[in-house]
Amino acid sequence: MRDNRPSRRFTPILLTSILSLAVVFGPRLSAVAQGKPTPAQALKAAVAKAKQLESQLNKLKASAAKAQKAVSDAAAALKAQQAATAKIAVLQEAELKKKADAVAAQQKAAAAAAKAARAKAQGMKDEVAKLKAAVAKATNDQKAAEKNVKPQTDAAKKATAAKTAADKEAAVAAKALADAQKRAKAAMDKATKAATAAKTASDTLKKTNATIAASKKTVTDSNAKVKTTEAAITKFAPTLAKAEATLETQTLASITASKAYESVLIATNKMVSFSDSIAPIFAQRCVACHNARTAKGRLNLDSFAATLKGGESGLSFEAGKADDSTLVALIEDGSMPKDADPLTADQIKLIKKWINTGGGLNAGVGVNDPLIAIVPKRPQPMPPKAYRVPVPVTAVAFSPDGKQLASSGYHEVILWNPADGKMIRRITNIAERVYDITYSADGKQMAVAAGTPGQIGEIKLFSTADGSLQGDLVRTGDSVFAVSYSPDGKKIAAAGADRAIRIYDLATGKQLLAIEDHADWVMDVAWTPDGKKLASASRDKTSKVFDATTGDSLVTFNSHGQPVFGVGFSADGNQVITSGRDKNIRVWNTKDAKQVRAIGGFGDEVFRVVVAKDGKVYSSSADKTARVHTVGDGKQVRSLAGHKDWVYSVAVTPDSKLIATGSYDGEIRIWNAADGKGTVTFVAAPGYKTPKTAAK
Repeated sequence: MRDNRPSRRFTPILLTSILSLAVVFGPRLSAVAQGKPTPAQALKAAVAKAKQLESQLNKLKASAAKAQKAVSDAAAALKAQQAATAKIAVLQEAELKKKADAVAAQQKAAAAAAKAARAKAQGMKDEVAKLKAAVAKATNDQKAAEKNVKPQTDAAKKATAAKTAADKEAAVAAKALADAQKRAKAAMDKATKAATAAKTASDTLKKTNATIAASKKTVTDSNAKVKTTEAAITKFAPTLAKAEATLETQTLASITASKAYESVLIATNKMVSFSDSIAPIFAQRCVACHNARTAKGRLNLDSFAATLKGGESGLSFEAGKADDSTLVALIEDGSMPKDADPLTADQIKLIKKWINTGGGLNAGVGVNDPLIAIVPKRPQPMPPKAYRVPVPVTAVAFSPDGKQLASSGYHEVILWNPADGKMIRRITNIAERVYDITYSADGKQMAVAAGTPGQIGEIKLFSTADGSLQGDLVRTGDSVFAVSYSPDGKKIAAAGADRAIRIYDLATGKQLLAIEDHADWVMDVAWTPDGKKLASASRDKTSKVFDATTGDSLVTFNSHGQPVFGVGFSADGNQVITSGRDKNIRVWNTKDAKQVRAIGGFGDEVFRVVVAKDGKVYSSSADKTARVHTVGDGKQVRSLAGHKDWVYSVAVTPDSKLIATGSYDGEIRIWNAADGKGTVTFVAAPGYKTPKTAAK
């Protein structure tokens, strides 16, 4: 057997080389001076050196073999660890799915129990309604019958009297014998008829009395049943509430379990999140042309449910078959978005992956929820550190104590000291344009209505102490123009370009009501002093009054004949004050929408009205002037002139001592309400430097 070990091959070669050197250099070495190593000594030294090198080489080879074994062992361990990890992931996925399925089954059972409880409660309510209807009918029958008792009694008495008279007449006729025979017979016939009439009247009276008695019994019995059933409903109420609570708990547990399961699926590339990954693409690139109002190709993509329906070409997609989906074909060939940059390769790849992994919706997200409401909330861009140009002041508001003035900015609200016009604070993380600002009654919170046109609308709540975000209530697909706290401070109303008025509960952030009664943008909204009604101003040329609890439209005022921009209520809530493009402020009755008076004298559109408790209405106009009128008689109290551009916004302190106005050129002016003189003027643009006028 051939020995291939390095040491065995190395030694003969080395020795041969050394011997050859000895033969060649031997004669020369003999001539070396005395004291130099002899050839034998040199050979011996070379052999020793070779053995030393051979030993070092063997050690290196051994180390290399040991290192190679360590690498092999590590690779085997890594492979085993990967196999164990995959096994754990599979077991985790199966366990989470099992838990999610179990919780879903519990939620389904709870839903069935709640449904049965609701049905039972509704049945009881229906029974009460039937009994009340029976009571009402019986009561009405009783009243009708009681009305007939006296006439029928009178008729019976009259018939009895007639019978008595006829009997007397018959007796007289009988005595007259032959010559009065005919009269006697006639009288007898008359008496017979009278007797019949008397009997009929008596029978009718008895029947009426019986009807009255039966109706009274029905009323008594029905009232008893109503009380019994209402008591049963009251007794059943805790059971219904418990069923509803159980359903809510099980639903939340089901959602939580499903989300945990989904997180594993997403992590292992078996699912793509619709709300986190797909909805943002649709919202940014598709919804502008494919929404409920303008669904090109009849394709609406503003919600998950709408996406599933597809358009005139059929279904948008079929789960698991991205390459066969109409939606994918349209975005891959550049047909969508139309007249815009195509989707990126990564976006198309993500949409295809979503379809191929099932095209599903995240747990806890409603199928009809608008995309703008489910996409991840991201911080808004920061405003400029220093403004290069001023921006229009579209909103101003005083704090309740009058010590702060808030104004609109670009992606921000700016707080100023109204005494000297110096900036106090900048509040950021707001959409591009701020349209309305209002303080809570205690001044601790500020509500801001804002929007980036055609993209997003929002209502955000901020702390006035430090500018921190306290709530993010409204998210719509277009700008929100108005926001107003309810008089009790528990609710907030908002309105905007989506034509809707929405009411939210401030404690929970939940939407209580959505009123969709206008045909165009809703520009402003106001509460009655008692908080029971809401008034609106709309670009559809109307102002309306609504029930703030049910959302029912109560009256509509259309005398402006042009878009209506501002709205407010009189201090007693009996009148509505509106302004618009028709260059008028109009005062009309809350109850019947009849106009009381029109306040003119404006040279252009009237953008905003603020109705104060002192009975005055403060307004701003495109004629570069703000004005003060009395609501009671419409007389002008003050004209505030001095702005060089449209006056967009106006505000007044709660004590009506200071007035603030903001204009299109970015200027804010503070006025003394008592004499109409200006106190402070400044440009509401932090860091802005007024260009120096070139010397002539």
